[in-house]
Amino acid sequence: MTTESALADGVREALSVDAEAFAERAAEEAEIVKQELHDGSFDNHQSIVGFEYEFYAVGDGRWSEESRAGEYALMRVPRRMLELMGFEKELGLHNAEMCTSPQPLSDHGLRAQLAEVRARLEAAENTAGVEGMRLVSDGLWTIPPAGETARGYLTDSVAVDGVVVAVNMSDAVRYHAMANATGDGGAGGAGANGDATDAAGGSSAVELSAPGVSLSAETVMPESLITSIQPHYQVAHAETLPRHFRYALRIAGPLLALGVNSPFFPPELYDDGWDGERVLAEGATENRVHVFESVLNARTDADKVRFPRDFRDVETAVDRIASDETLIPMPDPGGSDRFDDAFATFRTKHGSYWRWVRPVFEGSSRSAANARIEFRPIPGQPTVRDSIAFQGAFAGLMQALAQRDHPVIGLSWETARDNFYAAVADGLDADMEWIDRDGHRTTDADALYADLLDHAEAGLRTAGCADDEAAEWIAPLRWRVANRTTPASWKRDRVRARLDDGDDFETAVVDTQREYIGQQAETLIDGGFSAWTGDD
Repeated sequence: MTTESALADGVREALSVDAEAFAERAAEEAEIVKQELHDGSFDNHQSIVGFEYEFYAVGDGRWSEESRAGEYALMRVPRRMLELMGFEKELGLHNAEMCTSPQPLSDHGLRAQLAEVRARLEAAENTAGVEGMRLVSDGLWTIPPAGETARGYLTDSVAVDGVVVAVNMSDAVRYHAMANATGDGGAGGAGANGDATDAAGGSSAVELSAPGVSLSAETVMPESLITSIQPHYQVAHAETLPRHFRYALRIAGPLLALGVNSPFFPPELYDDGWDGERVLAEGATENRVHVFESVLNARTDADKVRFPRDFRDVETAVDRIASDETLIPMPDPGGSDRFDDAFATFRTKHGSYWRWVRPVFEGSSRSAANARIEFRPIPGQPTVRDSIAFQGAFAGLMQALAQRDHPVIGLSWETARDNFYAAVADGLDADMEWIDRDGHRTTDADALYADLLDHAEAGLRTAGCADDEAAEWIAPLRWRVANRTTPASWKRDRVRARLDDGDDFETAVVDTQREYIGQQAETLIDGGFSAWTGDD
């Protein structure tokens, strides 16, 4: 049996699961989760941090013909190499993901996170180098594979026995099921000519929509343009999750504004009339948000990818996951003895509970059971050190804001949402509103970030970091504020300079991307983004 046929069989099995019965099981299992919450199963004696780190692979010009064919062009990662690296597959064949071991929130815990990422990434880069490739930490790739177009790479698909299979997507049934689902657990399929159609016979095409870019595809493969980092914060007591969650929503915009890193698409994807000048004037600084929202919302009745609402009690968080629109009613795999197998359908439902900040309830054993917040707005960063700075800032803020009863919790949800999308559009130039420690409202960026980062440091000190250690974790973000420099502004400034020197837009974007990857090659594991400008 071919890989494509096996995938098609798996997709058909997934999409044949009775959606109504699946939803009923999720609702029943939500009651199990609530009971376990009531019994204290998700409580722990301290806060825990974790981290997810996504990368994409490019050719570095060594060894293989493919690697030499295009400088820093996107490359597919052989599946055997992922296993050798100890990384996990993500949506695209070019993707690789690392998940760290959870650690206590402390200086030792953060240093363990940093050391683990550096050690595993260094080993992975050594393994990848044998194939003439390197892993890139970034928000959105812009150079397609050598000899291919970005549009072709993202939209190439075939119909196999009535199932649409994306040629460049990882061979995971879940991803291909997303490509064929129509929302509410329905299945799409292929029409007589191999075109994707929904259950009613109409087009089920996905539409990537961002300022200046419109791309239609039959699968969710365009989502593989983007990569991110995701800090996790596990609360000590599950009953405090709603309060921490409200604070997480209010820091989402300001932290995203510090981390923006996807101002450009592959140039060929821009619509007619969008030249370099217009992209610089009207384009977003964080297009990753537009990609994720437009692509994954295309097959749903409600916007599953969105800035979530507050919840007042932890039971409401559980109910929201259970009642979320079903996109992929995957069958229960069975065969394991995890603690959270008692609510396996609920856990599966959570897999497509796409929110920019989301609660999680899981655990392989009762002692490992946890209630945590996944913070998903931040794109991949130029260096490991900068990435872990966001982990430290998020954890420190979760620790300090609730402990100190910070008044920013009184910022309206609507304002927190507006801050988030203002950051998407304009990064550190965004107009954002904040309530400081004294209860004063401000739109001054320096005042906002002084208060925000002071509290991030204070939270780390509360967790056991010495004053200088807490300051060290947050220093890369303070540098960005002081210099009004983000990875996105770094890219925009270089494209601007290249256009002024007479380059066309495509050349300016591609050469800027090559400069980004070249700088990262020297600093990814042991350096910092501030060194890129000579102002560190």
